[in-house]
Amino acid sequence: MCGIAGLMTADGTAPVTAVLDKMAVAIGHRGPDGRGDYAEDDVAMMQVRLAIIDLATGDQPLYAPGDDEHGKLALVANGEIYNYVELRQQMSNIDYATASDCESILYLYREHGLDFAEHLRGMYTLAIHDPADGALVLARDPFGIKPLYYGLAEDGFVFASEPQALLAAGLVTPAVEPAKRDELLALQFTTGTETVFPGIYRVLPGETLIVRGGRIAERVQLASLPPGGPKKISSAEALYEFDRIITEAVNVHQRSDVPYGMFLSGGIDSSVILAVMRRLNSTPVHALTAGFPGTGVHDEREHARDVARACGAEHEEITVTEDDFWRELPRIAACMDDPSADYAIVPSYMLARKAKESGLKVVLSGEGGDELFAGYGRYRRQKRLAIFGGRRMRHSYILAGTGVLRDEPMGWRNGIAAAEAEAGEYGRSRLQAAQVVDIADWLPNDLLTKLDRCLMAHGVEGRVPFLDPFVADFAFRLPDNLKVRQGTGKWLLRKWLQTALPESKPFTKKRGFTVPVGDWIANGDARLGGLVAANPGIAEVCDPDAVKRLFAAGAEKGQAQWTLLFYALWHKRHIEGADASGSVFEVLGS
Repeated sequence: MCGIAGLMTADGTAPVTAVLDKMAVAIGHRGPDGRGDYAEDDVAMMQVRLAIIDLATGDQPLYAPGDDEHGKLALVANGEIYNYVELRQQMSNIDYATASDCESILYLYREHGLDFAEHLRGMYTLAIHDPADGALVLARDPFGIKPLYYGLAEDGFVFASEPQALLAAGLVTPAVEPAKRDELLALQFTTGTETVFPGIYRVLPGETLIVRGGRIAERVQLASLPPGGPKKISSAEALYEFDRIITEAVNVHQRSDVPYGMFLSGGIDSSVILAVMRRLNSTPVHALTAGFPGTGVHDEREHARDVARACGAEHEEITVTEDDFWRELPRIAACMDDPSADYAIVPSYMLARKAKESGLKVVLSGEGGDELFAGYGRYRRQKRLAIFGGRRMRHSYILAGTGVLRDEPMGWRNGIAAAEAEAGEYGRSRLQAAQVVDIADWLPNDLLTKLDRCLMAHGVEGRVPFLDPFVADFAFRLPDNLKVRQGTGKWLLRKWLQTALPESKPFTKKRGFTVPVGDWIANGDARLGGLVAANPGIAEVCDPDAVKRLFAAGAEKGQAQWTLLFYALWHKRHIEGADASGSVFEVLGS
């Protein structure tokens, strides 16, 4: 896992490589183990490295031979290619220069051109300079597990793993795009290519961009999900196939030359991963769990403890307290430069720090399980007709009914509506269509952004076996009744766990994961509402007195309070440039 950045000039002149130094500092947390630089013709690139595979010879840039006239192909990448062993076997005629998992990318590109990504099994963003074609090629994995952003200026094209690198280098001015701000406050994340920063754009999941002369010349897209509706398969056949596929997926996701572990919530998804890791590892699996003692939310540690004990895992628990919340939240908001107001960023950040302290550089996590195996209640509501209580997903926005906004947000649902319009293609069921909508935007722009930023802030790599392409192809085309049965989501996973890890009690009604931000805010200093209301980012869109009343309303308004608090801290750091090293009250009061 790493960070990458680079630029291509519009007029063909050599880039000013000093810009890379500023970007390297901004994303240095992503790659504490070294830096590599590249400059040739009109392109300059760099990588900061978190060494996971091939610790000795895997430094980047990586090269593949070119011709005497044009020079070599060059690559910088952020991610892991899990099928690198198999690719090397298939390309046994290649004289590899390293043992890196990423070197095969160059030879795939040389052989298959822009179709090279079809052969990759992994999570990645990457940049290839092809001097012979005068092209800079950027690509992102189909689920958008790893991030990549770009900007267009009069003098050229720039890219980086995080928006804050483009801001720190002075390539983009820190400002807020009003439509994206409204979408963030409505949904807790933003959709599509545009980000909340004007002039900074996302490379979309599965997208490959071809840049020539500092301008995007071509785009191709690799789909994350297979076409077609559900396939017929019996529950017995599906259980057998799932066992085979998930075992193989977790196995390749464990490929690492450094210590690895996993995040264990005690829920269905993480219990599946632990059960498979127990099967594959001869030594105890290192599992980490977070809990919230002394609050009104369900504490998952006791159940996770039972599951870990049944698997013989080395289990570590952390407590996330109200003091942690007030002390750490500014730093957490600072790492979420592409903002996601998901309160799970709080335990995710603290679990990542614990993983680093415990000597882990890689953790496996359960993101994607709910989306692919239909775990959310909104999927079950989506299946029902309106007269039976069905309703479309995200039919209302977070601040609705609070009275804090000066103007009602317009167009906050446009991105979701666009995804919905495409979701029902290929004969998909209503359930599949709902899954497609979440996988298009919620997954990459909320859950995976949260995982990436919180872990990379501590130099830890997160891996998500449920988003392996073989798992995804299998899961997405399961019959609806193997995903949802008798009002219970993730039925197939639960049925598999009933045999593989009965101690997980998979059919016991589980409480949804939550973080007690409402309780903490209600218990907090009475100054908080005034400090949030006075923030320039909040004052631009909200009535200050209404904000103060909202924060005085108690924990039942917790989600709205949390959303405004997060946005105020995010704005303070990423737009106003404030230091994030103090407490919530110190940062907002500065």
